[in-house]
Amino acid sequence: MFQIVLERSAEKDLKKLSSEIRPRAISAMQALAKNPRPAGSRKLVGTDNDWRIRVGDYRIIYEIADEIRIVRVNRVRHRGDVYR
Repeated sequence: MFQIVLERSAEKDLKKLSSEIRPRAISAMQALAKNPRPAGSRKLVGTDNDWRIRVGDYRIIYEIADEIRIVRVNRVRHRGDVYR
């Protein structure tokens, strides 16, 4: 099992989400504790250990530290805004 750590920016992003998307995003993040590289996850090009998963039109950007078994969630934003 991996430990999930939310960055302050991810917490702020979660608060801004609609009531429809927020529970789906939270359950997707909780699932990362069991499998940090689920089907459909992609490694971001140009980074060492940044990954993303899709939740509808939203993206969750996170880092995986395998040696200390931590998943650090950096961003939870709409697909048009998350990569800026």
